[in-house]
Parts: sequence; structure tokens; C-alpha cells
Amino acid sequence: MNNAFAKVVITAAAILFSAHAAFAHAEFVKATPAPDSTITTCPTEIDITFSEDLSLKFSGAKLTDSKMVVLPTGPASLAKDDEKTLVTPITAPLPAGDYAVAWHNLSKDGHKLKGNFKFTVKP
Repeated sequence: MNNAFAKVVITAAAILFSAHAAFAHAEFVKATPAPDSTITTCPTEIDITFSEDLSLKFSGAKLTDSKMVVLPTGPASLAKDDEKTLVTPITAPLPAGDYAVAWHNLSKDGHKLKGNFKFTVKP
């Protein structure tokens, strides 16, 4: 009887762990500019890489300054040959100051995530 119970527990655990892997989310991996970084050159785009392929139609990023004013950006796209990296062009030079990026994504498997990070531009 104990042997049968052990087989049921092992089988259930295997199913749960494989189901968890199948329902992974597109987790934040890295960004350029890097979170909490101080840069001396104004970036021309914001690149955010995730752990899973994205659905571009439902993914994006918003750039704000220290006064929470939304700054203009170009339309987001996926990096060439990399559906895990969201590219958001910055359409006007950023003066020295603190900036925040709020991102949201929808992975191709249908899971949504959102997050944010900050960076600073120094003269």
C-alpha cells in the first residue's frame, strides 16, 4: 500500500512541476539603459529583454521624467531576430535628470506581467 501511495505522490509532483514550466511568464531579464544606472550619453532607445517570446500587440513601455510627465517615444517593436526583446525608440533627446520606465508584456503563451525601473542621465 505504501508503494502505491508513493507512486501517486511522485506522479502528482511530476504533473505539477511540468504544468508550472508550461505556464511560465515572460520575466524581466535585463534592460538598456540598465535599471538604477547612471549614464552620460542620452539613449536613443530602451531595450528590455524578457525570458519568453512576446506578443508585440500587447507589450510596451512608457518613459516618464522625474515629474511623472510621459515623454514621447516611437512605436515599440521586437528586436530583429529576437522576439524576447522589446525595443522602444526615444524620439527626443533626454536632458540630464531622472527617468522611469514602466513596461508591460504579454508572453506568447498568454501571460501578462508588468514592472518598472529607473535610470539617470548625467551631463
